[in-house]
Amino acid sequence: MNLEKELLKRANNCCEICANDENLKVYHVPPTQKKHDLNNSIIVCEKCLSQIEDSENKDTNHLRCLNDSMWSEHLPVQIVSWRLLYSIKQEGWPQDLLDMMYLDEENLAWAKATVANEDENQLIHKDSNGVVLKAGDNVVLIKDLPVKGSSLVAKRGTAVRRISLDHENETYIEGKVEGQQVVLLTKFVKKL
Repeated sequence: MNLEKELLKRANNCCEICANDENLKVYHVPPTQKKHDLNNSIIVCEKCLSQIEDSENKDTNHLRCLNDSMWSEHLPVQIVSWRLLYSIKQEGWPQDLLDMMYLDEENLAWAKATVANEDENQLIHKDSNGVVLKAGDNVVLIKDLPVKGSSLVAKRGTAVRRISLDHENETYIEGKVEGQQVVLLTKFVKKL
């Protein structure tokens, strides 16, 4: 039996990421070993394949299917799910799923093998004390800040929960203050 037939049988003739049953293709999870087999390959639809291969354009609505595929009993599916979640972690909800996901040390190293180069180019957001901020972190304001476009003044000591990061400027983060989405400068916040 060839690899594609084995993968189709394992996946019940559906994409192992989103369960679509059209335009299925074999994907070898990099870094690939000498021999392609069930332990390093998955079957995916064209839409998922484009999400895996295009690091820039992610359809986050389509990738909500990762909520199911991350729990697959098959390791290559878990690895690809982790990588896709990691690539869109700035959205907030993927970071929650990553926090729930468990991969042992060896498999986590496999999952991270292709994302190391992407990390080198990412901006690093730091709070007023130089502590690195990540999407989903909680921060507190260290001074009173007037909010542009409103009469609201965000008071010193106000907690801002589950921040998101600006991907073009490392000095900006976003969060909700008194129910209003605001942009904050990292020099005016401290990580909780």
